[in-house]
Amino acid sequence: MADEPLVLGIETSCDETGVGIVRGHTLLADAVASSVDEHARFGGVVPEVASRAHLEAMVPTIQRALKEAGVAASDLDGIAVTAGPGLAGALLVGVSAAKAYAYALGKPLYGVNHLASHICVDQLEHGPLPEPTMALLVSGGHSSLLLAPDITGDVRPLGSTIDDAAGEAFDKVARVLGLGFPGGPAIDRAAREGDPAAIRFPRGLTGSRDPIYDFSFSGLKTAVARWIESKRREGVEVPVADVSASFQEAVVDVLTRKAIRACKDNGVDHLMIGGGVAANTRLRSLAQERCEDAGILLRVPRPKLCTDNGAMVAALGAEMVARGRPSSTWDLPADSSLQVTDVSVPGHTHDHGHGHGHDHVHELSKDNLYS
Repeated sequence: MADEPLVLGIETSCDETGVGIVRGHTLLADAVASSVDEHARFGGVVPEVASRAHLEAMVPTIQRALKEAGVAASDLDGIAVTAGPGLAGALLVGVSAAKAYAYALGKPLYGVNHLASHICVDQLEHGPLPEPTMALLVSGGHSSLLLAPDITGDVRPLGSTIDDAAGEAFDKVARVLGLGFPGGPAIDRAAREGDPAAIRFPRGLTGSRDPIYDFSFSGLKTAVARWIESKRREGVEVPVADVSASFQEAVVDVLTRKAIRACKDNGVDHLMIGGGVAANTRLRSLAQERCEDAGILLRVPRPKLCTDNGAMVAALGAEMVARGRPSSTWDLPADSSLQVTDVSVPGHTHDHGHGHGHDHVHELSKDNLYS
């Protein structure tokens, strides 16, 4: 439909510069520039390296997305950007770029929440989200169970990680096993040759007195490291495939068990899984198996839409425009600890480029920012 909002989304919360363009629920472009190789030698993401990489990649990635979508910047109905949570410096690059484009083009600006965006991206694959939606988000920085009666304004946290997030545990265990960074894909690959029942690693926060929906993977990570250490002290070769499979099973067992319980307790008959760890093949298969047993419909976007990307930000931005939600003011901050309950960072309806100095900014920007 021609009247569906056309929105460009910018995502820079961590080490991926993502730019997506969405018309309504249709994905037109998903351009990503990753700096993961620059971080690999450090064994983890270095904030300053990430910020500098975003700065260098921003304009070329936006130009690539516009070309891929076959639209001009002037056709856009709005610019959406991740305002948080994430790395402060990295977020600042994205927010600054979004402000510059929105101001120069005279378009509304929408600062949105990274976690809510991970939920909303599923609309690009499976159509409108049911309301309420139950979402399990698992990534390097977050493990969260969220109930979203309205993805544009009402997202309720049921549980979250109290220490290491699932993705962080994958990275740390992969490092101990010598599998490199990022750890998630490496462990997923190694686990395919291993036995998930070979070693019984602990399942954190699953006791009768533990918080029902919260997650903890720090103890599991330590247990795996100690097990590996003891084998090395004994001079025994560490069975990398079995350790990977057993560790992975411990993580996905807890994630899926708690997610199914949250659905049942809240009377929700479907589950959406998002975030980088949602690309894990065992998580997807076990979730499918357990959802079928419980009569719950599972929605998981394709792996490329699970990891950080601009499409998810554009998807939430398009939904904000479609529902007439307020846009953000020009003093939109980059908030590294933005709460999930803050789906967007709005303000009063702002002047779309008729204020003092706009012509000057436009003149300065048009050759560099868009074509």
